[in-house]
Amino acid sequence: MFLGAVSGGLVALGLIATATNVGAAFYAFGLILLPTLAFVGLATFDRVLQSGVEDHGYAQRIAQLRGYYFQHAPELVGYLLSVPPAERLTIQGLHGSRWQGFLTIAGTISVITAVLAGSAAGLLASVLSGHSLVAALVAGALVAATVLTGLMGHQRSAWKQASTTPLFDNKP
Repeated sequence: MFLGAVSGGLVALGLIATATNVGAAFYAFGLILLPTLAFVGLATFDRVLQSGVEDHGYAQRIAQLRGYYFQHAPELVGYLLSVPPAERLTIQGLHGSRWQGFLTIAGTISVITAVLAGSAAGLLASVLSGHSLVAALVAGALVAATVLTGLMGHQRSAWKQASTTPLFDNKP
């Protein structure tokens, strides 16, 4: 839904630019649309990050269950791929490379959201500076980099917390 909203919004922004010859209506529309899309991006980022963390928990439980089968039901070994315990999450596509954060849905949404926020800031800087391209580019790049850094840091923190939280409460 987020990508559909972004796509539709940017098409509408392009149509407004054409219809108004990039006049005051374009700037007004852009300054309303781009921050709104960035907000929708933040909400989407948060939700897909929650879903990703939940999916990781399910993958950990599946890996534990496979380990249980190998240990307590050796007759099933022929039906299950034998994988060392340390690699059970890796074969499910959950590896921890340096760029893994960008390969998640939340990482992708964070990049798009940062670009939208940077575009909104650049458009605002352009209007406030009398249409200075340098001001627009500097403001847009700074805001985009700040938003992306913040979102990726939040994602890293959420994943770190998820990986250190026990799956089960071992209380009787």
